[in-house]
Amino acid sequence: MTTSDSSTTEPGAPYIGTLQWVTGRHGNDLIVTPTTAGRTVTDQAAEAAAWNEIVRRAPTANTVSMQRQFDCHWRYARGKQTWNLEPWRPTVSMDDVVAAYCNPGGPE
Repeated sequence: MTTSDSSTTEPGAPYIGTLQWVTGRHGNDLIVTPTTAGRTVTDQAAEAAAWNEIVRRAPTANTVSMQRQFDCHWRYARGKQTWNLEPWRPTVSMDDVVAAYCNPGGPE
């Protein structure tokens, strides 16, 4: 008897390619460039793993506001060339982050 596996395997980590702190209008911003896997894998475990990659490499990014901005980009703005995470943005509900197109507190 022959069995076939019809499941698809999504690419694995790393999900984050480059991280770069740059000076923006309101201070330092973290510019995140996801890998191909970071743009295509959609499961929650990968989302958490990707955030952990960021925190491991840029520990000062580990704030609620920055994580919500990241989560918004991961879920809704994957096609953007880079994902800008900005520490100055206010901590608001995830619904408010999404309503602000991942940029609570005003445009970039």
